[in-house]
Amino acid sequence: MRSRAVLRRLARRTAGGPPAVQVGRRAQGAGYDERLVRAALELAVRTGEAMLSLGSSAGDASAAVHRVARAFGVPCQVDLTFTAVLVSHDPGPDGTPVTVLRVVETRTSDYGRLTEVLALAGDLTATPRPDPDEPTEALAARLEQAHARLDEIVARPHPYRRGLITLLLSVMAAGVAVLLGGGAGVAAVAGATTAVIDRVLRRLGRWGIPPFFLQAAGAAVATTVAVAMLVLVPLLPVERVTLPPSVVVASGIVVLLAGLSLVGAAEDAINGFPVTAVGRVFEVLVLTLGLVVGIGAVLDVAQRAGVSLDLVDVSADGGPLGLRVAAAAVVSGAWALASYAPPRVAAVAAGAGATGMLAAAALGLLGVGPAASGAGAALVVGLAAELLGGRLRVPPVVTSVCGIVPLLPGLAIYRGLFVLVDEGGGGQGGAILLGAAMVAVGLAAGVTLGGLLGRPLRSSARPLRSGARRLVRPGRRALEQPTRYRRPWAVAARDEVPKGPADPAEI
Repeated sequence: MRSRAVLRRLARRTAGGPPAVQVGRRAQGAGYDERLVRAALELAVRTGEAMLSLGSSAGDASAAVHRVARAFGVPCQVDLTFTAVLVSHDPGPDGTPVTVLRVVETRTSDYGRLTEVLALAGDLTATPRPDPDEPTEALAARLEQAHARLDEIVARPHPYRRGLITLLLSVMAAGVAVLLGGGAGVAAVAGATTAVIDRVLRRLGRWGIPPFFLQAAGAAVATTVAVAMLVLVPLLPVERVTLPPSVVVASGIVVLLAGLSLVGAAEDAINGFPVTAVGRVFEVLVLTLGLVVGIGAVLDVAQRAGVSLDLVDVSADGGPLGLRVAAAAVVSGAWALASYAPPRVAAVAAGAGATGMLAAAALGLLGVGPAASGAGAALVVGLAAELLGGRLRVPPVVTSVCGIVPLLPGLAIYRGLFVLVDEGGGGQGGAILLGAAMVAVGLAAGVTLGGLLGRPLRSSARPLRSGARRLVRPGRRALEQPTRYRRPWAVAARDEVPKGPADPAEI
């Protein structure tokens, strides 16, 4: 008897608990009629579509879809890819399944509207779920209010005029030039070149030119300016080291690279969205190949025309640390504003850029290589963005993407292509390009890892909400309603035209 008791006690100690991952569960109905279920699913799928269109990752969009559906007590299945969002609710054997599909037709970087969509999802999550005894009319009114608020967000005009976006991109390119060791003259030329690129690509975008050719055209314009500088600078009373053409091209490349979804591709791959990750990676590769084609074609034509292609080296450290940190803050802040972020969000992004540059410089002083130092700096940026996003009411994706822009390897890409075009430099050019690719992958992986590490630590942070007030009538629940968006950040998202000097799609 005693041995049996010991065996039972041992069996209890070694027995496991319920499955950590629930699979194959029976469908449960929401208890509402089909009209209300469809309205709730439509709101959820519209939220996911808007987030994907405005620059969010697949993981964040999928989580928001689930949160919005649960806020109205409607369990659902979500299938999210690079171009579509599919949401389905199965009420069980006594009802008819309801499925809603939305296609992501455009993609742009509009961080102002993305912030508002995330705030709407946070407000819905904070609102108590409907009671089973709640009147159908009250629930329908809450759904209609939420739909109306989402309508207002996605239809809101851009807060900045297109001319101001061109100026911001020019300031961003000038900051990159300073970051790479250029002086005031190089910064002015880089800014003017980026303004020309932006206007050219905007016109080409209106003609329906595919993004690949837009990237090639932008890189070709920047490289043409650099070739012209190679020809004209020797005729001027200045030294070529004072006006290095490579910095002008590198500044334009960084602006063109900033709109690519490097971070989104890495995050989707790590978070279990392989189909979406493959789509994003392929898009990044195609648009980057457009840069390569544009630069290589102009350099090849210049070489055949007899232009002496001399690669002028710039300072390896880019100048004093304080100047580099200030330039990084300008680059990140300007890119955030060019992506229609409100001033407060842009200020947070500028701080992230400065923090990333400080971290990269510290790792460089320790002898860490460019790829590892970039990855370490991106990890710091991603961790800080995740920890402080709720407290500062700024989406972590905005802070992360803008914070790593100053670390993009624009100069390395140009140097690699320059050496490839030069006679006998194929092997060395390929090695330089491979190093640039490693830096880009390190940035994407580092910022994603930082976000993953920060999520378990942000439990005390406030969720991203809009600061809305509750309009409550006696005896009725009320949806969080906005306060007419008096805050500067509550104003006005990535499209088929690549961001940067390309027109960010007035959608």
